[in-house]
Amino acid sequence: MKNKIILFDLDGTLIDSTEAILESFTVAFQSFGESVPPHEEIKAEIGYPLDVMFRTLGVEEEKVWAYVDAYKMHYQKISCLKTVLLKDAKEAVELASQFATLGVVTTKTAKYSIELLEHMDLMSYFEVLIGREDVQNPKPDPEPIHKALIKLPSDTDEIWMVGDTCMDMIAAKSANIGSVGVTCGYATAETLASCTDNIYQNAYEAVQFIVKI
Repeated sequence: MKNKIILFDLDGTLIDSTEAILESFTVAFQSFGESVPPHEEIKAEIGYPLDVMFRTLGVEEEKVWAYVDAYKMHYQKISCLKTVLLKDAKEAVELASQFATLGVVTTKTAKYSIELLEHMDLMSYFEVLIGREDVQNPKPDPEPIHKALIKLPSDTDEIWMVGDTCMDMIAAKSANIGSVGVTCGYATAETLASCTDNIYQNAYEAVQFIVKI
């Protein structure tokens, strides 16, 4: 009996696509003849939607979507080759699927997210995937979580969001569901402690915590 729902973030929670992200940002900036921001500055923004990332990195408003398009054109070519599962991520999904209905809530493009998860033989475990193009207001707004839950069974009130940034935790709190932060991604334990009481090293440990609740 699956009496829980678990929603997973992707980047930094289940997968590591840092190499693909950095390379695609490099191509986007170079395609417009601009210097590439330091990698640490780019990595600090991972988790936000691409348009927000480019704005934060100094791209003028009228050029943002052209940069996004350049990024996506390159990312689509390399994403499967240059993305790996994080430690014990597959085991986390397999364990979670035994007692919970699963979904993905990400600020990545849904199309590419589905392709990645299919490439990694994980997509079949998820009943729903909500990406950037599916919502008007991405995380930390609760809209993506609400949209995912509409498509999932409504006979449980035990719902969890597992993610690696405070955007995931804030969205979960706003949606009135539980949250578990993982330190295998882009935020430190100290940062996550400001937005959730539950912090573990990776998704597998997070799922082990949830199964005991």
